[in-house]
Amino acid sequence: QVQVVESGGGLVQPGGSLRLSCKVSGPDIERACIGWFREAPGKKREGVAAISNRDDRTLYEDPVKGRFTISRNKATNTVFLQMTSLTPDDTAVYYCAADPTSYLHTVQEWYGYWGQGTQVTVSS
Repeated sequence: QVQVVESGGGLVQPGGSLRLSCKVSGPDIERACIGWFREAPGKKREGVAAISNRDDRTLYEDPVKGRFTISRNKATNTVFLQMTSLTPDDTAVYYCAADPTSYLHTVQEWYGYWGQGTQVTVSS
């Protein structure tokens, strides 16, 4: 069974930075696509970024391009989301998810394994 556990959320001031972590374990993870998503109050959950465990290729959604960086530590099966230049619009619950069968995408419906979410609040 694949398990996904996020950590690293918190309160940060506008313009600040925060790093989220996602520990993934289970079968076929070495070929998985790992994605980050977020759900802001009153809004639908949306994709943020994804990384392929096959070759470390990444993709980003437009609202975070140039500000967020997704990376991974292969030895510990941990994926990171480094967030910089944060604004109040980035306030949301951030979720990490794993898709062991696909290459690289942020299609929510294709991710079968989800973490519990971690709250990120950007406020002065």
